[in-house]
Order: sequence, then structure tokens, then C-alpha cells
Amino acid sequence: MRTIDWVGDAVEIIDQTALPDNTIVRRLSTVDEVIEAIRSLAVRGAPAIGVAGALGVALAARLHADASEDLADAVARLRSARPTAVNLARGVDRAAARIPDGRDAVLAEATALMAEEEAASAAMARAGADLLGELCGDRPRLLTHCNTGALATVVGGTALGVVTELHRRGALGAVVASETRPLLQGARLTAWELGRAGVDFRVAVDGAGPFLMARGLIDAVIVGADRICANGDTINKIGTYAHALGARRAGLPFIVVAPESTVDVATATGAEVEIEDRGSAEVVGFATARTTPPGTEAVNPAFDVTPADLVTAIVTDQRVIRLDRGERI
Repeated sequence: MRTIDWVGDAVEIIDQTALPDNTIVRRLSTVDEVIEAIRSLAVRGAPAIGVAGALGVALAARLHADASEDLADAVARLRSARPTAVNLARGVDRAAARIPDGRDAVLAEATALMAEEEAASAAMARAGADLLGELCGDRPRLLTHCNTGALATVVGGTALGVVTELHRRGALGAVVASETRPLLQGARLTAWELGRAGVDFRVAVDGAGPFLMARGLIDAVIVGADRICANGDTINKIGTYAHALGARRAGLPFIVVAPESTVDVATATGAEVEIEDRGSAEVVGFATARTTPPGTEAVNPAFDVTPADLVTAIVTDQRVIRLDRGERI
């Protein structure tokens, strides 16, 4: 099933905040509901929020008159719902460009984007599996970070799509999914998707990754991306940079898998990207439990920047870029 879709004049999503305990399909009938779902991470993952943004514009076009201030405001609020991933702004802009052609044209553009993301997942899975076979041989043991499966896209996935493709080929050794502090997207979402796919996996705390690499228990690291800059710097979930450093120290391939729509040639380096800080609440406690002394404040960057010189290769739906061989975006 699609994890985000347009159904009967509304957006439907699998609510990722309810997983793994409950699989809840939420129906989003207003632009404010779409924005809240993006900000609360009920829908997350760069390709998925790009689709959500485009479908949000289609919803806005049905709720507001053409060329109205309300419509323009809705588009602007959708575009800025989260600042770091480039796909959101691109999805919104692409759908909004069709507003002069009418609401049906806007919806057609949004659903075309959704179909393209589905096709991109399949292409990345094949290319990434082939690359890992070339770099690691048969049955590699992989470490992945955050969630990069169908929940982060529409179907299939980016890095996790490669993992499941290797599994389908009978060419996967095992997977370690890092927890992904502070919201545990790896422990909650990736583990849920790997279990449903029948993939052999274990969960590890984020800080264990480099040690597992050093001990020879990992053959390659494979992650997704929320933005890839013109020089190859990769913006991804916080903790990615540490895994890249661990992989470099252990001499392991570090592979980034993301659709071509995540490549942002207009941004020269990672230093230019606004990194979202999500505030203290997510760090000082979890669910209803406080884990720090009262009054504790936290720094909570949602993403980090992995320098291009730590990346072995970038796999998109259109190409494989071997940064380790001097290839450029």
C-alpha cells in the first residue's frame, strides 16, 4: 500500500507517530492538517513530505479561489512547514506552478510526482543493490540510520529499498538499524518495516555503530538524505555524520541513496543549509516520561551534514556518482 495517497478529495497517510504499536490511517482534509502532519512527523522522509506538500497544494486549490490571498498563503505555509529537506519546497512549487491551469491540473501534477517517486524507489533499489554487490561481494552486513523505507517515500524506499532488494535476491547478510535518537525512527519505523519484509535485523543504539564497524561486524553503511548539495555534502538525520566517520576509520563504504529530486545543485555546500532545531522537549523526555532533571534545556538539531569526502557513492534513480573516484554531481 502507499504510505501517502490522494483518496476522495483528501490526503491519506499512515500516521508514523502511532507506529509500531498501531497502524492508523489519517485523513487530512485541510491545509492546516497537512502542515501539522508534516511538522509533527506524522508524515516524514524527504520524498514523502515532497509528495505531501504537492498534495497539500492540490487540497488548497480545492478549498480556495484561484489567485486568492488565502490560496497564496496556504502555499507559502506548506512550503515552509519544515526548512531542511529540499523535496518539500520542490513538491509545493511544482504543484503550485499549475494553479493557473485549474485545480484538476494541480492534482494531476501532484499525483504525477507521487508516481515518479514510486518509480524512483524501484530504480534506486536495483542500482544500490548492484553497487553493494560490487563493493562488498555476496551477502553484505549493513548498518542503516533513521527510516528510509516506504514510510519515508510512497512505496519501496531509498536506502531501505536497497536493503529489501538485496533480501529479495537472497544476497543480504544482515542489517543493524540504529535507533535514531531522539524520536527512534530506526527502532520504531525501520524495525517495523524490516520485520514486515521478513529481513533479519537487529537494533543498536546510535553510538554503537562506529564500534560495530571497528569490530568487523558491518560491511557497509547505507543511508538516505534530505538534501544533497552541489559539492556532494549530504544532509541527513542527526547521527549520520558519526556513522560516516566510523565507516571512514574502519575502511568501509558509506553509501547515500536518494532520488534525483533530493539533489540540490543550487546549494553549494552543507554550510548553506538551514538545520532545523526541534527544541528541548524531544530530548529531555520520551513519550510521557521525563528523562532529565526539571528545567533542563537541550540542543536538538534534527539533521547533520556529512562532508562529501566521507561519502563513497551517491545512488539516485538516474545515476550512481562515485565520489570516491572523483566523480562530481
